[in-house]
Amino acid sequence: MLDNNSADRPAVQRPWLVLGILCTGFFMSLLDATIVNIAVPTLIDGLGASYDQVLWVIDAYLLVFSALLITTGRIGDTFGYRRLFLIGIAAFTAASALCGLASTPGQLLGARVLQGLGGALLFPQVISSILTIFPPRMRGRAFGVFGAIAGLAPILGPVFGGFIVDHLGWRWIFFVNVPIGVATAVLVLVFVPELRVARPHKIDLVGVVLATAGLSGIVFGLIEGERYDWGTISGPIGIPSVIAAGVVLLALFVGWQHVQRGEPLMPLGLFAGRNFAVGNWIGFVFQLGMIGIAFVLVLDLQMAQGYSPLEAGFVLLPNAVLTAIGSAYAGRLADEIGGKRVLVAGMIMLALGLVVIAAMAGPDSGAWPLLPGLLIIGIASGATFAPLQQVTMDGVDPRFAGAASGVAGTTRQVGGMLGTALVGAVLASCLNSALRGEAELRADQLPAGLRAQFVESAVAGGGKFSPPPVPAGLSPEDAALFARLGHETFAVGFVSAMQVVLLASAAVLVVAALFCFALKGNDRAPRGEVAKADAS
Repeated sequence: MLDNNSADRPAVQRPWLVLGILCTGFFMSLLDATIVNIAVPTLIDGLGASYDQVLWVIDAYLLVFSALLITTGRIGDTFGYRRLFLIGIAAFTAASALCGLASTPGQLLGARVLQGLGGALLFPQVISSILTIFPPRMRGRAFGVFGAIAGLAPILGPVFGGFIVDHLGWRWIFFVNVPIGVATAVLVLVFVPELRVARPHKIDLVGVVLATAGLSGIVFGLIEGERYDWGTISGPIGIPSVIAAGVVLLALFVGWQHVQRGEPLMPLGLFAGRNFAVGNWIGFVFQLGMIGIAFVLVLDLQMAQGYSPLEAGFVLLPNAVLTAIGSAYAGRLADEIGGKRVLVAGMIMLALGLVVIAAMAGPDSGAWPLLPGLLIIGIASGATFAPLQQVTMDGVDPRFAGAASGVAGTTRQVGGMLGTALVGAVLASCLNSALRGEAELRADQLPAGLRAQFVESAVAGGGKFSPPPVPAGLSPEDAALFARLGHETFAVGFVSAMQVVLLASAAVLVVAALFCFALKGNDRAPRGEVAKADAS
């Protein structure tokens, strides 16, 4: 059980061992959010799945995970973080085995939904446990470990996944989770005490329904919007109406939290603390600007520069390693000088790194010119993840740690999804504009009968973020020329569009840095402040 005898020392024995065990499960769930991306072609062949079915295998995890974070965070406050973490790791491990055993796309989709549930159950408990275990003077270092995992896993996913798919087959990207999950569960049972401030067992069921339904509508719309061209899904139902319904349900959820007399799912008093309110807004804007970085760079390396998925992953690996190292040091620095200063510096460095990449990128530049900007971004990311968590959770009453971590996680997930949608739309728009002009410049090198087809094919290929396919029936000479000019057109057009996206993302990150000045330098809210604010 918790040791609350001193506010200056950790609440459990061997706190770093406990954090390491919890972060193992967190790392596994985060890795699985990206590792499947690399196996899309293999899944299409191995299961006979359509492209849309495979996309749903990827998106179902994210949809369930994002929609349930507020609920699972609050349930952790009520029933205990250790208990919820164990249920989550058990569900995730069992689902991983079912994913590996799936013989149809439907079976794999169902197992991925269960994986998303497991991930949603365990994720908030890690943040809540940090807030509960570590005193304020040590939280920067603890969140530094958390930030290192958060920064490393998304990059390692494609690299690790590519290696497994190449050598063991797609099923092993899921089977590998089973022994790790079992070992983590055993370690939790042996070394992790129950982490919960005693509370009555009450659940705001109306709040659960409203929050889950509202978030599901918004998340579904943001994930599926591009696939439906932001228009009609079926009959009168369209992406705008689904998102609008989600917003209305969330508004009803907030109203219910204000008037209900039981234990609210999301205590509104959380937002009475300036750092929590401002920190969530910064997290939303940060994810909005940050999410497009890896997306556009991976497309550039693979589609424009010709790197394989595994090679592209290795190009980005130093960035991930620096993020992990930087998070550890940034956490220590945040404990010494305050997370606000470190966070501002990290945001500005991120923006600078994007500007450097935009300036150095070229249609045939390869990876080396991108390295200086990637190194800056790696260090800056490390200086951002940990302090952002620290300043957001700073001053939150530990009794509401689960609710706070669920809200913060949901805010960033929605910001990231909105950022992905915006990046995709801006990139596609800029790319289509650039491709037509670049194709027309090169079309004169082709036989007259191929010129119009080349231009239209190049523009159409932009919608799929790929060079135009070579038409069948051409002579070897014309086919080779068509392919070369198509690749040149796409590479030049994509770099031009990518530069616009990177500079726009840099501007968004500068805005996020400016919001940091609204944070209080050392917002240590007295214990119980949230409860008083909520009661009022």
